[in-house]
Amino acid sequence: MTDATQRREELKAVWEQASRCTRCPQLAAARQTVVFGSGNADADLMFVGEAPGRSEDEQGHPFVGRAGKLLEQLLGEVGLQREDVFINNTLNCRPPDNRDPHPVEIENCQDYLLRKIELVEPRVVCTLGNFATKLLRGDNAGITKVRGQAEIRVIGRRAVRLLPILHPAAALYTPANLEKLREDMAQLPELLGLPLPDQPAAREPPREPTNADDPLRAVPESEAAGGDEPPPRGDDQLGLF
Repeated sequence: MTDATQRREELKAVWEQASRCTRCPQLAAARQTVVFGSGNADADLMFVGEAPGRSEDEQGHPFVGRAGKLLEQLLGEVGLQREDVFINNTLNCRPPDNRDPHPVEIENCQDYLLRKIELVEPRVVCTLGNFATKLLRGDNAGITKVRGQAEIRVIGRRAVRLLPILHPAAALYTPANLEKLREDMAQLPELLGLPLPDQPAAREPPREPTNADDPLRAVPESEAAGGDEPPPRGDDQLGLF
C-alpha cells in the first residue's frame, strides 16, 4: 500500500468517526448529514471555511451553494479546479439557522480538522473568513487585518503556508470584495510552487477523536447517524477524487 493510499484509507476512517459524532448535542440532533469535506485526498491546497449551510447539510458536501460556485470560478481564474483541492470547514455540522459557530463547537470539531490537515498533507492552507483564520492562526486578528498575508504556520503536526482570504460569501453580499478575493487568490500559484516548509519533529500521533469519553455526548450514536447501520464508506459518499 502506498503512502497516499494509506492516508486516504485513514481519512475515510476519520470520516466514519465524524459521521457518528455527538460532541455537540444541538448540532447532532438538528443536522441531516455530517459535512466532513471533499476534494482531492492528496491535495497541495486545502480551503477551510466556516460551517455548512442548508445546501451543504442536504447534500453532504461543502461549498455547493452560491459561495461554492464563486469559489470554483475564482479557482478557474488561477488555473485550478475543484478536483485539485480539498475543501472543508471549521465545523462539520450546520449550526441552526446558519448562526455563527460557538467557541465550544469549534473546539469540539478541531481534532477532526487537524487530522484532515495531517492526512491530506497540503502545502498551502487557505482560510476563508474570520472563524477559520482565527482558529488556524491562533490569535484574534480579524480577517480584514491579515487577509492576503501569507505566512508559515505549524497546524497540529503539519507546517504549511497559510493564506487568509475573505469568505466568498463576503463578495456575494458586498460586490466590492470580489476584487480583494481575486487579488488574494492570485497568490496561490506562486505559493504552491514554493518549497514545502520544514516540518516539525515527529512525535506520538494524537489520540483519535472519540465519543466514548466525551462529556458532551448526549445523543445516541444511532440517532445522530440517522439509523442503526453504519454510513456507506465509498469515495463517492465522502467526495474524494
